[in-house]
Amino acid sequence: MQLRYSFRLYPNGPQRAALARAFGCARVVYNDALRARESARAAGEAFPKTGDLSKLLITEAKLTDERAWLGEVSAVVLQQSLRDLDTAYRNFFDGLTGKRPRMGAPRFKSRKDNRQAVRFTANARWKITTGGDLSLPKIGDVRVKWSRNLPSIPSTVTVLKDAAGRYFASFVVATDPVTLPGTESVVGIDLGLGHFAVLSDGTKIDAPRFLRGAEKKLKKAQRNLSRKAKDSNNRDKARIKVARAHAQVADARREFHHQLSTCLIRDNQAVAVEDLAVKGLACTRLAKSVHDAGWSAFVAMLEYKAAKFGRSFHRIGRFEPTSQVCSVCGVKDGPKPLHIRFWECGACGTLLDRDINAAVNVARAAGLAVSACGAQVRPVLVPAQRVEAGTHRDGRTTVVGITSL
Repeated sequence: MQLRYSFRLYPNGPQRAALARAFGCARVVYNDALRARESARAAGEAFPKTGDLSKLLITEAKLTDERAWLGEVSAVVLQQSLRDLDTAYRNFFDGLTGKRPRMGAPRFKSRKDNRQAVRFTANARWKITTGGDLSLPKIGDVRVKWSRNLPSIPSTVTVLKDAAGRYFASFVVATDPVTLPGTESVVGIDLGLGHFAVLSDGTKIDAPRFLRGAEKKLKKAQRNLSRKAKDSNNRDKARIKVARAHAQVADARREFHHQLSTCLIRDNQAVAVEDLAVKGLACTRLAKSVHDAGWSAFVAMLEYKAAKFGRSFHRIGRFEPTSQVCSVCGVKDGPKPLHIRFWECGACGTLLDRDINAAVNVARAAGLAVSACGAQVRPVLVPAQRVEAGTHRDGRTTVVGITSL
């Protein structure tokens, strides 16, 4: 399997200028290729092939006065920009045919985009020096902050610059799955907003709410940005402060997701989650809290870590009535409003915690054998129904809400 490892880069002044030049050249080639293909489409002609675009927009363009500066960067960066455009078109057409979720058509890139990136393959002859620096063609040896060792030799490296002005090196590494020691424990997870995750064993993990905690700082930084004159240096400095404040929130959320997902995968042989309609929930009044939770990123981490460490990952359908079914007797008791956190089963009289009961049902819907002891808070004595009293039954009787002959 292929994994991506990211590390922080610290380029000096000339190296930042060289990276900015590489970002700009890759963006120009991408936009020129997109313009050529859109012009062909408007004229009813076939799309020009990548090889023809490479010859026209890179090889021949370097010989002209208008595009002579394309020769100042590695040619591999420009070739990879054309491949990125091919990928964007392929994803767009696959979305139209239903092979993948729908995506928008490729758009022109801007120098003001929040994210700038260039990719170097092995043909670019980049390398990691003996001193631990990342040597990039026509850029130099860039200092890297290594937080861990790479498991194998990377195939490509992508250099990125985010909105906060930080640089990162992202390596694509091929690695073999590592099987952890087996365990009998399995878990179902119910994701929510009051608690970020509730496990089928009764454990409740509080929601950190990183965005809510940083709202005061973000509000102050955004207010300072709105007061700065447009296109001024002070406005650019204020914009970077806002981006850094948001980056701190995103980094803290990502670290929380990594720690929790690693713990769950390490301690359980199988993990089951519910497929949530995040896009639909993000259109409600709970949108800020939904985005702050970051459920999709957390589930994606669970999925790839399960594949990496030899665990089982299960995703059940979003229409499974996990909050309506009693995990003790299995009777469906109907939908309930969100303010009801505890409810009593009308069939067996068990007092159920809504979230723990849902987590147990998530695990069972995935075919995992879990105990419902975490969902059962207290059994309540209820009087027998009239149709259930006595031992004489004649004709049709109703037992626990189910009519039978």
